[in-house]
Amino acid sequence: MMMEDIATAFPTIEILRNEPLAHYTHTKTGGPADYLAFPTNIQETKSLLAYANQIGLPITVVGNASNLIVRDGGIRGLVMILTKMNAITTDGQTVTAEAGAALIKTTQVAQAHGLTGLEFAAGIPGSVGGAIFMNAGAYGGEIKEVAVAAEILTPEGEIRTLTQAELDFGYRHSSIQDYNDIVLTATFALKVGDKTEIQAKMDDLNARRAAKQPLELPSCGSVFKRPEGHYTGQLIQEAGLQGYQLGGAQVSKKHAGFIVNIDHATATDYLDLIHHIQAVILKEDDVHLETEVRIIGEEPHTK
Repeated sequence: MMMEDIATAFPTIEILRNEPLAHYTHTKTGGPADYLAFPTNIQETKSLLAYANQIGLPITVVGNASNLIVRDGGIRGLVMILTKMNAITTDGQTVTAEAGAALIKTTQVAQAHGLTGLEFAAGIPGSVGGAIFMNAGAYGGEIKEVAVAAEILTPEGEIRTLTQAELDFGYRHSSIQDYNDIVLTATFALKVGDKTEIQAKMDDLNARRAAKQPLELPSCGSVFKRPEGHYTGQLIQEAGLQGYQLGGAQVSKKHAGFIVNIDHATATDYLDLIHHIQAVILKEDDVHLETEVRIIGEEPHTK
């Protein structure tokens, strides 16, 4: 399938060929996408999906690529990045955001309208779609507490609205992961609050985040899920792994739950370091660290 065919079919959509995904991931790593499209609305997303289904092209959907590792072999088929679908609207005590809207921006819109409930997400760097996909959370709050509905596109091309119950939220989980649906919009039910108090809480959480997390370096955010009865960063620290480096990837010296790109790291460096941490913690603490970061794409081809 030639690039010209897709470009001809969708002349108004930006579509790139063999585009390195390292340009878009927060780790600054990742191999190329065969085709990378940036739909700007729901209809374009639906049309791209229908076209890909028709010609048998695999589809991968990416939001803000913040909690994501793309392997160095890249992704075959069509990758859609939805960050150009980013409208945010309010209606009374609800905020509805398109999947590509930044979660941080969504919290700011809520604050501007005097709506409370999203403050915990004020510093989460992902998209709204990604937040629904993985039930993002921070500082004791989770998306499941405020998300009441999500408009989704099924792999077969049907647009449906899922209720909170149908989204089946769990710890870093939603039904979106189980059925490969594409999040189009999400609606959050909030409460009326005081704008100044809301902003103060957001400022406080962001200050705490900046003090503890290595925001100044490329990373994929929190790498591992929190194992029951333990704190991931503490386990890694006590195992003597803080500052441990493989290739250009390093266990952050600021927060051991993060892996940072300090010297032109590859996705393979990241994955090798993840596997090393898992092996050490399993041996020393008999705890299996499960990744929170989403890992997709193909292994690099070795010659």
